[in-house]
Amino acid sequence: MKSQDFVVRFAGEGGQGVVTSAEGLAQAAAQAGYHAQTFATFPSQILGGPTWTQARISTRPVLSPGDQLDVLVVFNREAYETHRQEVRENGVIVFDSGTFELVANGRTLGMPFEALAKSTGNPRATNMVIMGALAQLVNMPQEYLEQFVKQRFSRGRSGDEEIIRANIMALSLGRQEALRSGFNLGELALPTKPEREHILLKGNEAAALGALAAGVDVYIGYPISPANTILIFMERNLVGPGKFAYQASSEIEAINAIIGAGYAGKKAMTATSGPGLSLMKEGIGMGWMTEVPVVIVNVQRGGPATGLPTKTEQSDLMSSLYPAHGDVSMPVIAPGTVEECFYAMVNAFNWAERYQGPVIVLSEQILSERTQDIPRPDLSSLVIENREVYRGSNGYLRYEGPGVTPFPVPGSPGAYNANASEHDTHGDTTHLPSRRVEMTERRFAKLKLLEDGTYECEHREEPVAVMPWGGSKGPVREAYEALLDRGERLGWYYTMQINPLSPRLLNELRQKERVIVPELNYLGQFAAFLRSQGVRAEAITQYTGLPFKVRDLVARLEERVRVRQKRTVPA
Repeated sequence: MKSQDFVVRFAGEGGQGVVTSAEGLAQAAAQAGYHAQTFATFPSQILGGPTWTQARISTRPVLSPGDQLDVLVVFNREAYETHRQEVRENGVIVFDSGTFELVANGRTLGMPFEALAKSTGNPRATNMVIMGALAQLVNMPQEYLEQFVKQRFSRGRSGDEEIIRANIMALSLGRQEALRSGFNLGELALPTKPEREHILLKGNEAAALGALAAGVDVYIGYPISPANTILIFMERNLVGPGKFAYQASSEIEAINAIIGAGYAGKKAMTATSGPGLSLMKEGIGMGWMTEVPVVIVNVQRGGPATGLPTKTEQSDLMSSLYPAHGDVSMPVIAPGTVEECFYAMVNAFNWAERYQGPVIVLSEQILSERTQDIPRPDLSSLVIENREVYRGSNGYLRYEGPGVTPFPVPGSPGAYNANASEHDTHGDTTHLPSRRVEMTERRFAKLKLLEDGTYECEHREEPVAVMPWGGSKGPVREAYEALLDRGERLGWYYTMQINPLSPRLLNELRQKERVIVPELNYLGQFAAFLRSQGVRAEAITQYTGLPFKVRDLVARLEERVRVRQKRTVPA
């Protein structure tokens, strides 16, 4: 039977083309009609250090990077020793025989990567040599790879034809080496082109495109991993009349600058990571007090302090829900896929404009660097909300009443004080207890305007449910489907809109005997938040800096379900 899935890992050091190889394979496969997803993990230095990436190619939508490897490609001995145990039985290890040697054991294929690339006249074609060999191992047609090469290097430059020729030659050399070895992993089934056009994006790219679709006017940010590429994207693409992108000298400058832009009537955003969010907290509190719409993207990484700056984690939830001192409850949207990164940004700008205040989009390193094919968003179907602007006369009370009031844009009628101190209805500073109560209740009441979140639900009749959040959605979903195939009884819930949660969703969750929350942190933060909302939630945690493996989740979820079943069996 033909294989529906192909998982390959590239391991070596930073600068050896490890990331390029995985992303090139994913792009070639996606162009041919396959579904693809990559995962990358690397140290924080610019060059060197142990780096590995993984590409999963499938005839079906890809939910996780994959547990076991069909092929391991290693660029040095250290990578071989570190990753060889991850290869499945009958899998193949491809190694750079120009750098080191391995004892032949019937499953190793040595190729002089660099020497083969140089023989084409293009020493940078190493990754094409490898891709040719991988395609041969699963009988992937040569035309798929050649189409990819031609599309990638047809740039209208004088040397394009020579580069294309050399890269196609490199593909053929890799194929020949694999063919001579006699290894074969079976045939990867041919893809079925999706009805709707798919595009290949990284999570940060999708988030930036979502912001553009939502109408962002101003982006101001400070470079910090793993949010850097959003800043770079905006500097290149947020252009034209009324648009402005700028690299600030600090996160403190960034948050205060976008609040200034929001106060001036612009749709404004920034992006950062955990350490930057810490520096922004007083500014976020000012946005909450002054009721100025802004969007802050927090691409989570391992913490605290510098922590694991290039690894993934889900440990900034509590600091995002309550990012300022005093009474604050911040709207939080946490996408779980590359596609959701796009729509989360549209949702965030709509929320910010609707309730007039800051909104945090809580992404993760695993999403920021993941390359994945997604359906091309239909921009014509998007609902874009804009600010209700005050158009009356002067004497306007900006902060009057329990709900949102029209927003006066400077230079127009309705002058007021946008005051970060406690204030009265006009914005003037006050210490009166009655005003403090009035303004606090006003700010919290506005959150009810955001209770329109959608959610996924399956097998809602089951007393026990699993509810992932953020980037753990895919692996948990794959584990959930495996448990259903085994006959286990388990419900499924998921939402991007973490705070406020949909009242209908909360009502359903409160009826459950147990809600199991797999999450990448030590404290079980989302489970704790759900418990604070009256849900009987418990966490399955992991804090390695790496995503969940599906097989581990299957075992841990199955154990929790069976413990519950034992407790409910009559003695």
